Amino acid sequence: MRRFNMAALAALTLAAGLTAVPASAHGGRAPLGIDHCAATACHFDVPPGSYDVKVVLGGDAVSSTSVTAETRRAVLPETTAPAGARIARSFTVDVRTPEGEPTGADGVPGLDLAFGGSAPALADIRVTPARHVRQIFLIGDSTVCDQPAEPYTGWGQQLPQYLRKGISVANYADSGESTVTYLGNPQLWARVRPLIRPGDLVLVQLAHNDKTTDETTYRANLETLVAGVREKGGRPVLVTPIVRRWFNADGTLNNATALLVNGLGVDHPAVIRSVAAAQGVPLIDLTAKTKALVESLGVEGSKALYLYNEKRDNTHTSLHGATVYAGLVRDELVARHLVPKGAVRMG
Repeated sequence: MRRFNMAALAALTLAAGLTAVPASAHGGRAPLGIDHCAATACHFDVPPGSYDVKVVLGGDAVSSTSVTAETRRAVLPETTAPAGARIARSFTVDVRTPEGEPTGADGVPGLDLAFGGSAPALADIRVTPARHVRQIFLIGDSTVCDQPAEPYTGWGQQLPQYLRKGISVANYADSGESTVTYLGNPQLWARVRPLIRPGDLVLVQLAHNDKTTDETTYRANLETLVAGVREKGGRPVLVTPIVRRWFNADGTLNNATALLVNGLGVDHPAVIRSVAAAQGVPLIDLTAKTKALVESLGVEGSKALYLYNEKRDNTHTSLHGATVYAGLVRDELVARHLVPKGAVRMG
């Protein structure tokens, strides 16, 4: 993490006119504050868990600030404050080890926040253990996970910015995983399942890497995941995979590559829809949503959603694409009454 000199931090603190909050105001536990920050970055030595974060943004000049946490997770969209104004925003962050992909590097212990945007300005910050939090667990592949390095970005990495304080995203998606490997790897399903608490949502999007999985096995694996979530009191939600940007000559995506039909003829979205209907599980048809969007943008306009320009990659999303697709997931969570409308940011 980039560090900044303490003189700059002192100037920032004095300009903001910060005051200490007594420990008694927080049940005997003082919140962690801006003394843990250096200009546009903060580090808090806290153990794994869920933490509520309140930021106060703004300064003497017009500012525009976004916030990311841990492994490039977007937790607050870019927020503009007029000159001299202060704007408070709150969100909840999941802190874990490894901090990104479950099979990846451990990362830095504790909570790390970074402040970006066109003109970032942090006036104050308070971090406290979350007392009341609902988790949204994500089970998926590289199109969902917390990607460690640019330009790759999973839609699950962008989802937290759309959720207000009290809902935390625990992204356990992992690159290269299929339903077979996710269930079989002790670092994945065996690790996630014990963490699920009654009422938690568990979104499952696994299909891109089930290239050699037959239909019977694929269906059974989805049913195993659903049953495992329910046994813990959680609420499973099946998510069909995002499309690949693979156009036909007529400008449609009606082909096996785009719509995730594997070499054995297994139509992954169709099987997911069938399992959801048979098991009474909420369905987010992200295949249908992303297909409609990509087709509407056309061959050229849709390039920006994927890493076509950077990598000639028509499967993985850009930062822009992941943000747009996370917005589609947010909209479906609200539309299907899985998350209250008041608990999300619509902007």
